[in-house]
Amino acid sequence: QVQLMESGGGSAQVGGSLTLSCGVSGFTYSTYCMGWFRQAPGKEREGVAVINNVGTTRYAASAEGRFTISRDNDKKILSLQIQNLKPEDAAMYYCAAKATWLGCLIFGLTPSYSYDAWGQGIQVTVSS
Repeated sequence: QVQLMESGGGSAQVGGSLTLSCGVSGFTYSTYCMGWFRQAPGKEREGVAVINNVGTTRYAASAEGRFTISRDNDKKILSLQIQNLKPEDAAMYYCAAKATWLGCLIFGLTPSYSYDAWGQGIQVTVSS
């Protein structure tokens, strides 16, 4: 059974940084497309970063230059480092897994990519 569990969220100040982690189990992690999404109150869920099985990444425009997605296939951990936090980064963050690398970088930032599993989400709060 595929399981994803986010950790590392919390509160940080504008201009600060946070690192989110997603522990995975129940599947061959190294072959999966993995993504980070976020959803703020009253807004649709949006993709912020995606990484394929060989570590190639793609970012949403809002994340480019400030977010870094990475994966450790040995430890089965997906990470998202957020730097220079902005108020608009406040949201619930979710990690997601899809059992293929096909189309990962082209479609992986959209929820319609039909990810196979989602984490329960973790809150990020940004204070001024």
